[in-house]
Amino acid sequence: MRIFKFGGASVKDAEGIKNVFSVLEKVGHEDTLLVISAMGKTTNALELVIKNYFEKSNELHSSLQEVKKYHYQILMDLFEDEEHDVYFAVNSHFADLEYFIRSNKSPNYNFVYDQVVSYGEIISTTIVSHYFAQAGLKNNWIDVRNFIKTDNTYRDANVDWEKTQQLISKGVKKKALNITQGFLGSDENNFTTTLGREGSDYTAAIFAYCLNAGSVTIWKDVPGVMNADPRYFENAILLNQISYREAIELAFYGATVIHPKTLQPLQKKEIPLHVKSFINPLLPGTSVSKGKDLEPQTPCYIVKRDQLLISLSSIDFSFIMEENISEIFALFHQYKMKVSLIQNSAISFSVSVEDKFGNFNELKAILSKKFKVAYNENVSLYTIRHFTKEAAEMVEKGKTVLLKQISRETMQLVTKE
Repeated sequence: MRIFKFGGASVKDAEGIKNVFSVLEKVGHEDTLLVISAMGKTTNALELVIKNYFEKSNELHSSLQEVKKYHYQILMDLFEDEEHDVYFAVNSHFADLEYFIRSNKSPNYNFVYDQVVSYGEIISTTIVSHYFAQAGLKNNWIDVRNFIKTDNTYRDANVDWEKTQQLISKGVKKKALNITQGFLGSDENNFTTTLGREGSDYTAAIFAYCLNAGSVTIWKDVPGVMNADPRYFENAILLNQISYREAIELAFYGATVIHPKTLQPLQKKEIPLHVKSFINPLLPGTSVSKGKDLEPQTPCYIVKRDQLLISLSSIDFSFIMEENISEIFALFHQYKMKVSLIQNSAISFSVSVEDKFGNFNELKAILSKKFKVAYNENVSLYTIRHFTKEAAEMVEKGKTVLLKQISRETMQLVTKE
């Protein structure tokens, strides 16, 4: 079986959905499972619904109507018959979403988040499945929440691999075209969970691992994995081949083409990962598998925006020792601060972190009891794998470098621009 993952950009409108159908006509669709994301920027739009639910109830209805309007326009562009079953199915999903919003009693933001944003994927795959059937491509729509079981860490759930393996092995139809949702799972009480942003890639890897798939292909609007994000770097180069090890390194440092958790289950069973263009599906793209670290061998640039550089120093000039660092990292874990870079000296300790849950002010109050706390907001973290002198000079040009760290293969710089 092959696993194909299509992200939101590939199904953002009716033409995009028709193009996905065209891709399958060109590359085949038998014995294939499609993992599909929410359409376009639907997750962002549903995040606004959640924000209004908690903070601006007078704007809740209008923000939800925008989500419905967007999807109904796609429906009208794809289905001329207004009595088509797809309208009933989508209406039913929106009714379920509105019922949850009306009846929910939980004040837990993360719980509400997962129950609401999940409708983006559910509705997206419903529309795609019905369109394919209308176009003559028989398919099997499955609810991923019945297959991927997790704990109840809402917004960043951990997979129960044993239960998930059993369910997927027994429940997925072989030799058919299956369509399911990325990003989602469910806990032991069958409440929806999510696997973290960009978790659809991870979903594809989970299915691949459990089904012993022949390959995974992530379909993007770029030719494959580039050595740099073309939005931030000129003259980005296509990487033809990346080893699992190198891809995991790039993902760890923040390369956005491949989700950090995606590669590990694939590497365990040596399942090759392909990153290809849904615009030009017959081009070879990038292969991630055993082999050379990089082909061609070239510096790779990764940038993380909106980082927070935190510098801690001891109040009484005492050393910052192992027990201090252990305590600091325990607090980072508690407040869900993702650490991207570490640098320490005898009496100081600096980290670049991502505060995606907005917990820094609470954390700072606790840290200030034991340490002097200095910080810089909205900084950028640049990572250069296989760096050269010329690559470093190019990144540093025109920026204030707040911190620099160099190892054998990697240079990292925290900058203010």
